[in-house]
Amino acid sequence: MSENLKTIRELADELGVSKTAINKKVSDSERKQWFSKNGNRFLVNENGQKAIRIMFSSGIDNHKSKTENTYQQPESKTENFENANLKHSDINYLNDIIKYQNAQIEDLKETKSQHFKQLNQMQNLLDQQQRLALQDKKLLEEYKAEIKDLKALTMAPHDDGEK
Repeated sequence: MSENLKTIRELADELGVSKTAINKKVSDSERKQWFSKNGNRFLVNENGQKAIRIMFSSGIDNHKSKTENTYQQPESKTENFENANLKHSDINYLNDIIKYQNAQIEDLKETKSQHFKQLNQMQNLLDQQQRLALQDKKLLEEYKAEIKDLKALTMAPHDDGEK
C-alpha cells in the first residue's frame, strides 16, 4: 500500500495554517497513528491528512459544498459511481474513527477500573496503618503505666524488719 505522505509544513501550507496550529490540534495518540519520521521531518499519512483537513475546515464552507452537491446532477453514470465510491470511502473512514474512539473509551474504562482498585487498596492500607497506630499508642500507654508502677516500687522505703 503506497501512501501519499506529506510533511507537516506542506499540509500546513495547503490548509493556510501554521505547523504549530497542526501540532496543537493533533493529540499524542493521533500523532502516533498518523505521523512517521523520516530523518528530521515528520510525514503525515493519508488518514492523518484527511482528519487534519476536517479539523481545519470551517463549518460554513462544508455546509455550502454539501448543499451545492445535493442540487447538482451527476453528468454520467461514471460520475455517479465515483461519487458513491467517494461517499463509501468517507463512511469507511468515519467508521474507522468511531472504532478507534470506542477502543480509547474501553481503554479509559479499564484504566478507571484499575485506578478504582488501587484506591481501594490504598484505603485498606490506610485503615490498617491507623489500626496499627492505635495499637502502638495503647501499648505505649501500658508500658508507661508499667514503668510508673516499677518506679513506685523502687522508690518505696524498704522494710528491713527493724521497727
